[in-house]
Amino acid sequence: MKKVKTYDIIDNFFKLDTRLKNIETLVQTNGFGNVQSQAFSSCNKCRSSYNKIELANLFYILMDEGILYFDSNDTKKNRANFQKFMSENFTYNDNEDNQKIISTISRQFSECKGYTYKGKQIRFLDEFISVMQERKKRLESW
Repeated sequence: MKKVKTYDIIDNFFKLDTRLKNIETLVQTNGFGNVQSQAFSSCNKCRSSYNKIELANLFYILMDEGILYFDSNDTKKNRANFQKFMSENFTYNDNEDNQKIISTISRQFSECKGYTYKGKQIRFLDEFISVMQERKKRLESW
């Protein structure tokens, strides 16, 4: 076996490190880094026990009542920003109890606005109010 000198090992390490940094820079400048971050970003997103329509209901109500907003003067821009924010930062609970990435939530936001789905929104609000009332009771009993 050939004896390797310490400086050769260190030299090879820095050559490899430089190559890896060049590849990383190339990937990021070509936009491939974004694809990678999207693929692994579900672990960095806020997870929800709500399904997609329930999560949309929660944020739509907070947005519609002016509790949370991005742009209080432009409702279309505000809604678009909320939808983008949710897609980038939250996952929802699907029917099999798995967390799913939100690719788009515009249909669910439309359902929140439409009168056809007001029954769903009322049920959601009743359940949400019940959870908040339970929390209030716990706080009062401390």
